[in-house]
Formats: sequence, C-alpha cells, structure tokens
Amino acid sequence: MAKKKLVVLTGAGISAESGLRTFRDSDGLWNGYDIEDVATPRAWRKNPVLVLDFYNQRRQDVAAAQPNIAHIMLAELEHDFDVHIITQNIDDLHERAGSTSILHLHGEIFKMRSSTNEELVYDIKGDINYGDKAEDGGQLRPHIVWFEEPVPMIEPAAALTKTADLFLVVGTSLAVYPAAGLVNYAPWQIPKFIVDKKVPGTSSLYNLTAIEKPATEGLVELKQILLALK
Repeated sequence: MAKKKLVVLTGAGISAESGLRTFRDSDGLWNGYDIEDVATPRAWRKNPVLVLDFYNQRRQDVAAAQPNIAHIMLAELEHDFDVHIITQNIDDLHERAGSTSILHLHGEIFKMRSSTNEELVYDIKGDINYGDKAEDGGQLRPHIVWFEEPVPMIEPAAALTKTADLFLVVGTSLAVYPAAGLVNYAPWQIPKFIVDKKVPGTSSLYNLTAIEKPATEGLVELKQILLALK
C-alpha cells in the first residue's frame, strides 16, 4: 500500500534548538544588525562587503551546528510516510539528519551564485570574498532570497502542498510571506498539525491539531498521533 504523503513546512524554530538564532526572538540574529543593511538588494548594492561578512559568519554558525531530535524525527518519519519538507531555513540540518526530499524556499547558505545570472549556482563551504567572480564575471553572492526579492520556489511549494494527505507546520510563526500562505494550499479536509513554542492564530484552519511546545518536545508528542493515521 502506498504511503500517505506528509508535507512539512519548517521554520527557524526547529533550527533554534540546534543553536541557530532566529531574527524574531529578543536575543535573535538581527540584534545589532539592521535588516536593511544585510538582507536586501539595496544593502548589496550599498555595501557588498558587509553583506558577505554577515553571511560568511552565518555559514560558519551552520557548519558548527548539529541536527537536533526534531530534524532526526522528521527524517525517521520516512519509514512510515512519503515525507516532503518545505523549509524556510537556509541551513542544511534537514539534509544532515537524513531527510531525502527538501525544498528550500529561501535559498541555501552552502550555495552561492552569480549576482548577474541567478542560474549560475555553486557549492560553497568557506567564505565568499569581494572580488570572487562567477564564470560570467559577476560578483558571487549568497544563494539566499533576500527581503524584497521574489521567492521562486513558492510555486513548486504550493503545488506540493496541494497534494498532501497530511500537512505539518513546525517551528514557524507563520509571519513571513509568502511562505506563511502555504497553509492555505493544503486540502481543506486533510489533518493539519502545528508545533511551535507559540502557536500563531490559525483558528480558520479546519481539522487542525495545535501543540504549543518547542519542536523537539512537540514532535515527540505528535509522532504517536501521526503513526495512528498512516
């Protein structure tokens, strides 16, 4: 019998438990940084060296982090479900935990691309320096979707969500659009689940189970519920 398709939307909360700070928390990543200075196309035009330094540090942070039990549990759910992860996170912790189907909405910290041709994408583990060029001569930049840029993977993510048998949201405030709107693409009748330290206002969602706990604790509780539905 075919496995049910479990589509999972993950956000910063799941990686926070691996020590990667979120920019919305009071002790978050952006304290001391203005988003306008490091995460917009205007910032890149104004001071590319500052932007590169900021993301070089983020790359080091991710390299030092390890997947936590929440990442691992999502990977283990592939034993019982056809699991597809849509993540707002730019880290590779889902990959390292063993998940095999991951769609990155906002780019990947271990990739870089030409600033003049977004199709020229390369792997990167170290730093990107000002003056590093792609094969077309364009300055290399992080392969990250900045604020005010389009999110090219949102359409594939929406199409995937429409095919879900079960839909799960983990570790996201559902405050960043267009990612937050994905919940509205899940078939209305299917079981939906949200696990987060502070469950956002989602009273309009039908057939919703909310677990207001950190990702690691909440997924332990949710696993038994999911296995009863496989």
